[in-house]
Amino acid sequence: MTSVELSELIDRQKAFFSTGKTLEVAFRREQLLRLRDALVHHQEDILAALTADLHKSPVEAYATELGILISEINFIRRRLPLWSLPTLRPTPLMALPGVSKVLVEPYGCALVIAPWNYPFQLSLMATAAAIAAGNCVILKPSHSTPTCEKLLATIIAEAFPPEQVAVITGGTEIHQPMLAQKYDFIFYTGGAAAGKKVMEAAARNLTPVCLELGGKSPCIVDSTADLEVAAKRIVWGKLVNSGQTCVAPDYVLVQEDKKNQLIELMRAAMEEFYGENPVAPDSGLASIVNERHFFRLLNFANGNNPVNGRVIPYNDTSPAYNKEARKIKPVILDSPEPEAPVMQDEIFGPILPVLPIRSVEEAVDFIRQKPEPLALYLFSQDKAAQKLVTRSLRFGGGCINDTMLHAAFPHLPFGGTGRSGMGNYHGKAGFDTFSHKKSILTKPTKMDISLRYPPYKEKALRLLKLLLK
Repeated sequence: MTSVELSELIDRQKAFFSTGKTLEVAFRREQLLRLRDALVHHQEDILAALTADLHKSPVEAYATELGILISEINFIRRRLPLWSLPTLRPTPLMALPGVSKVLVEPYGCALVIAPWNYPFQLSLMATAAAIAAGNCVILKPSHSTPTCEKLLATIIAEAFPPEQVAVITGGTEIHQPMLAQKYDFIFYTGGAAAGKKVMEAAARNLTPVCLELGGKSPCIVDSTADLEVAAKRIVWGKLVNSGQTCVAPDYVLVQEDKKNQLIELMRAAMEEFYGENPVAPDSGLASIVNERHFFRLLNFANGNNPVNGRVIPYNDTSPAYNKEARKIKPVILDSPEPEAPVMQDEIFGPILPVLPIRSVEEAVDFIRQKPEPLALYLFSQDKAAQKLVTRSLRFGGGCINDTMLHAAFPHLPFGGTGRSGMGNYHGKAGFDTFSHKKSILTKPTKMDISLRYPPYKEKALRLLKLLLK
């Protein structure tokens, strides 16, 4: 799509928005229903596309992509009439008589930029929230999952006219002309480097943004944790989508007297979940998205760099990787140096560093030295430790004695803080993100107090001081 074509599309969407059709709650609910029905109609195509691009198992694909989307749309549709109502607010004494209320209105034309790791969920969760709030939407899926990108374009074209919701496709060549346009809101999910470019482009037009980024999400395991449960839940969270999840546990900080036991339990859990040969095409372990990421991860997993820690694969009999299937056998890195390459950037793969700590306090100090993570996980039965971690560290969200599930429910807002993003969505949080809150004070004209007008008298000052106490 050329810059001219994109500009024309935005103009068409803004013209459609100006008709006021999307302000109707009944219309929005109907559009959400159309999206849900299109997903159900194409569910087999969606599962096949996820297999083609990422080799996701049908169960994992349904749970993390299609099922969660349908559940989110149903949740929003049921509650949308209530969310859309004006809300009355108290009117201060100095403004009486009068009525204060807040109207909820859409921004207009929203751009949604989605990543490749969950092509349908992360594209359409935000799109559904934008539609619910009454916006028109331009969706840019990732070109790194081409089968999914093509299917997304088909689904949206079948469900919506382009003046309401449209998909633009293409690689990096489309990014600059896309970001040069004037939108009313931009929602971006992806890496921090590209997020800075999105925010820079938005700033030129003073366009509001929501940035869902990532970071190195830590997992703390203290001496009171149930290690068998912790091992299974950490491994599950780490290896969903082969670790290509923005809220996957990125590294583990475990009290040193429990480290060896936890490593052995996690190694056993890996083999229990993915069998003797996890890089086999039918193992259930997802593929790495492309060769560039595949070879990047191999550098961490092959043990050639001792500062990355001792490599502990979960068995020695299966291949370390499958280049054709782009699969890497999950490994644990025992005690890497804090300055090691694997500890610098988000891993985004089936590699799990484990570092010993002497106490939860030491773990807190370690995490404080790093940028704010998108997620944080704590395995502990100690209420004091739970309070210390959740109250003293800044992070987007997380779990106590589990991983990842906080990001799966519409009742909990999802988003980052600091370097891991700004703004949130899921459920009502998504509706609020794509909505402007307009404050309205309505006053009658039959009563007009002269003290408010100049020339001001001493009596007016005394009354003002009384009212503003």
